[in-house]
Amino acid sequence: MAMGTGQSSQHVAGRLEIRPEEHAALVDGRPLSLTMRELQLLVTLSEHPQRIMTREELFSEVWGSRPRRDDRSVDVYVSRLRAKLGEALPEAQLIHTHNGIGYRFSPDG
Repeated sequence: MAMGTGQSSQHVAGRLEIRPEEHAALVDGRPLSLTMRELQLLVTLSEHPQRIMTREELFSEVWGSRPRRDDRSVDVYVSRLRAKLGEALPEAQLIHTHNGIGYRFSPDG
């Protein structure tokens, strides 16, 4: 996935700043330690704020293919991303689960 192509170069959600073109996410100006997949997932969700994205859409955008029926990679990576965001921003819940559907990014927390 080419992060940031055709999109604004920066997304802000409270104290979180996402810079797709720089492959970076910052909290209060300090880099957040994310793997490339976690960052790609965060960028993809933040490019569609308030929209529920299905697991299949996220897998396609981040991994570049269709998931196998039993693949839970999206759930695993969302869980890891939430944990890291939760450590850095304990007051905000940016990623919401919609059971049976997928996930939604809410920049307002």
